[in-house]
Amino acid sequence: MDRAYHRWWSPRLQREMELLVFGHAGARVLVFPTRGGHFYDYENWGLVAALRHALEAGHLQLYCVDSIDRESLYAFSRPPWERIGRHLQYEGYILEEVVPLSERLNSSPSLIAHGCSLGAYHAVNLAFRHPRRFCKVVALSGRYDLTVPVSTYRNLFDGHYDETIYFHTPCHFVPQLSDPPLLETLRQMEITLAVGAEDVFLANNRWFSQLLWEKGIWHGLHIWSGEAHCAAAWQQMLPHYL
Repeated sequence: MDRAYHRWWSPRLQREMELLVFGHAGARVLVFPTRGGHFYDYENWGLVAALRHALEAGHLQLYCVDSIDRESLYAFSRPPWERIGRHLQYEGYILEEVVPLSERLNSSPSLIAHGCSLGAYHAVNLAFRHPRRFCKVVALSGRYDLTVPVSTYRNLFDGHYDETIYFHTPCHFVPQLSDPPLLETLRQMEITLAVGAEDVFLANNRWFSQLLWEKGIWHGLHIWSGEAHCAAAWQQMLPHYL
């Protein structure tokens, strides 16, 4: 299985960024790490191995990116508007630097957004904000409204709310979508949500699922036994959904 390391100075983030690419062909998959995670976690947790057959067969090619969550969404020493502003810069890095790299390395027209835990939020948020660029999103154990505290997980913006936060909260902007071509594009995307029956994010997944159905956006919501919010569970999920 092909494995390649890439590193460069990101002009959008003004810092060095790293990523790993696995596979040689097939649909390009942007893989977002968990909260504050790193580009090598997906491999270290056995998730690349769980997809070995698809990678070696040329069905998928993974682009495991690094996070800057400690500089953005979880940078609690910074005011909320700076946190979401830094997150917006991260989106620019993904769309204007990582995606073009994937296009240079792989001519496949298929682009998939994927992640686990907070990575699932990143994947859903990006794909739903830019649905014309993605054909599929696979989100495992995610939370799609960061403005509401859930169990020990806090409101990431400390009660602050503005237009930028709105447009980066899928549970908020999806109900307001009304443009027919945009909705049709979302309806054509393959959307998979998976979460554990005992995961604290289960209610948020069910709510988001309901919002999607209300807009006629077909998707799959798969509820696994137990909490299923760990690498061992994700290893089992991946061959089914990705």
